[in-house]
Amino acid sequence: MERLELSRDCEAIQIPSGTMVTLEKGTEAFLAQSLGGSYTLNVPANGGLFRIAGHDADAIGKEPVRADGLAEGTTLEEQIWVALKTCYDPEIPVNIVDLGLVYDLAIEDADAGAVVAVKMTLTAPGCGMGTVIAADAQHKIQALSGVADAQVDIVWDPPWNPQMISPAGKERLGMA
Repeated sequence: MERLELSRDCEAIQIPSGTMVTLEKGTEAFLAQSLGGSYTLNVPANGGLFRIAGHDADAIGKEPVRADGLAEGTTLEEQIWVALKTCYDPEIPVNIVDLGLVYDLAIEDADAGAVVAVKMTLTAPGCGMGTVIAADAQHKIQALSGVADAQVDIVWDPPWNPQMISPAGKERLGMA
């Protein structure tokens, strides 16, 4: 794991609780994973794992990722799907769309901007990462231009199964 030191205060999501915290400048961390434009850090002084968004990557010496530039020239729905494909379970190297976890996406136009509702599931009901994954998806959708609000709900019907994984996801997992 790559050793890092935060160059500034940085918001992070604590794993697995999903609680937003501020990691302070000078905090020592180790890069555990980098997928979908976000970074999972092991922070021994704070007692665990934390995920920081791509737009805060400069705090760990990486190139920031702009969520609003994900898919220029496309519809809002296409941009949302692109954003969802940057969300990962920290334990599985396949995005939540290709894992077949996203069941529904609804966009309601409003005067102040679109209101987005997503229904997704997890690979197992006991998965402790649900709040973290849902929060990551929600933050990435809310960062898109034209989105006023987003809600990501975890549902259990229908139950997820491996047949829901896309061909690209199966290939990535060595199941193809």
